[in-house]
Amino acid sequence: MSPMSPMPAEPSPSRTAAVIPAAGRGVRLGPGAPKALRALGGTPMLIHAVRAMAASRAVSLVVVVAPPDGAPEVKNLIDGHALPERTDYVVVPGGATRQESVKLGLDALPDDVSVVLVHDAARPLVPVDTVDAVIEAVRDGAPAVVPALPLADTVKEVEPGEPGEPGVPEPVLSTPVRARLRAVQTPQGFDRSTLAEAHRRVAVDGEGATDDAGMVERLGSPVVVVPGHEEAFKVTRPLDLVLAEAVLARRRANDGF
Repeated sequence: MSPMSPMPAEPSPSRTAAVIPAAGRGVRLGPGAPKALRALGGTPMLIHAVRAMAASRAVSLVVVVAPPDGAPEVKNLIDGHALPERTDYVVVPGGATRQESVKLGLDALPDDVSVVLVHDAARPLVPVDTVDAVIEAVRDGAPAVVPALPLADTVKEVEPGEPGEPGVPEPVLSTPVRARLRAVQTPQGFDRSTLAEAHRRVAVDGEGATDDAGMVERLGSPVVVVPGHEEAFKVTRPLDLVLAEAVLARRRANDGF
């Protein structure tokens, strides 16, 4: 290269961030605090979920999307718990639906973030190896990546009954081939531009989308699956909380913390 030749441009920096929508009430766990703030081992589930994302050295920023009127309280909650110093976090108010909340979390990301994880606050125990596997698959070129597990149960497609008619028998329409089915978990990982385009273009009525990868599918973009983990289950019902407490107690016994 001659002295007068221009220097090659340096590649633009790229970071990975996680968005955790935590604005929901979690009514299936019963009355009380929002689901994300329920205690697990004496610590709110949300804190466990933030730590699970921050456990990956690839994640440099966690965006927590709080209830619309609860962002200051959630920020104070996070401030009161130890998180890795290498990981930044911000708290932003959410929307009326999960889809709106994820979009607000995306809007809060700085320009140098190119890989985005979207993680359920109600999956507090996802292992770091699963988080890293999702990130690696996105960095290897997949626009969207979901961790998933094969199903243990046979699944039936049924004709749902009318709302307010619990216990009414529902006719079976079909039995999908179980070997082709997967139970999807989070964090789901995305090329940022792909996820942002999905949120711009895919309009979902009613309660909005509960699966960001499904929005990407509707764009016609490919979505790939990586192995999930049995401990990345979603804490939805009271029995799930019992199981989560048992998993956490086993971890503490094994790891000595």
